[in-house]
Amino acid sequence: MAAPSAKRTLTVRREIFPIRGTFRISRGAKTEAHVVVAEIDDGGTVGRGECVPYARYGESIDGVAAQIESVADAIAAGMEQEELLEALPPGAARNAVDCALWDLACKLTGQPIWQVADLDAPLAPVVTAYTLSLDTVENMAAAARASAHRPLLKLKLTGDGDLERVTAVRENAPDARLIVDANEGWTLEHLKRFGDAFARLQVELIEQPLPAGQDDALLGFDCPVPLGADESCHDRSTLDELRGKYGVVNIKLDKTGGLTEALRLKRAAEEAGFDIMVGCMLATSLAMAPGVVIAQGAKLVDLDGPLWLARDREPGLRYEGETVFPPEAGLWG
Repeated sequence: MAAPSAKRTLTVRREIFPIRGTFRISRGAKTEAHVVVAEIDDGGTVGRGECVPYARYGESIDGVAAQIESVADAIAAGMEQEELLEALPPGAARNAVDCALWDLACKLTGQPIWQVADLDAPLAPVVTAYTLSLDTVENMAAAARASAHRPLLKLKLTGDGDLERVTAVRENAPDARLIVDANEGWTLEHLKRFGDAFARLQVELIEQPLPAGQDDALLGFDCPVPLGADESCHDRSTLDELRGKYGVVNIKLDKTGGLTEALRLKRAAEEAGFDIMVGCMLATSLAMAPGVVIAQGAKLVDLDGPLWLARDREPGLRYEGETVFPPEAGLWG
């Protein structure tokens, strides 16, 4: 890492990006993406990181902004990623600062992120899922028809009526691979009822069927469709609790608290035998860019956040259909 200068300053920005239409999951709907951006200026060279405060984890825009501001003096004094892991808990605030530090290191050294992070090879393009928002059976069928050309669709579900939703999507996108996400909205009875049917419909993953903290019911449960942990998986400290319940872990930077911990969680999860999924919140390309780092070699990738926005930031990630290309230095890394 390049040595920090005495001029290093940390600033925080709140930004709002309108969503195309409405994005619904089992917990509610939104029409705007609210993000917080951390910028670290080192003598005119600026590193940026973006996060999404999530109420499900007790976060708010103001609270996350205050958390970021709380480490401004430490950043000015030369704090780097290792110290940040101790200074802030896993979550959105640490994610924004951590990713800003990685971006700054790339800008100061002139090296791409794969070299700064000591990865084995340059970043490669990845194929992302495209999310179908929770809706009526008829509307999800129409959305599936419009997206039938995409290779991987992720369906937001809620409980009752989900078999009809998935059946309608399969009928209207017969060639697409399907994964589904209940966002903690099911009971064990839903899982028992849907498991065999979803296997017949060639669903490849059921993500977070039960509420986090109530998923011990999955111990010993033999589901015909692989189960993935999202809300139950945050950082390495949560990994042991997932054994015997899930076969896949969904790594999101806003949960791990940045790229530093995400890289370590990915390595630990792979060593423990879990498959890797990389997910995102509704945010811009600045938030997705470090996710492309984690997505290298992952079994499933879900980095479609910017595709839901009425406008992305400029420059943004390059999307060609379902293919996401590594970020250019002007965006991040």
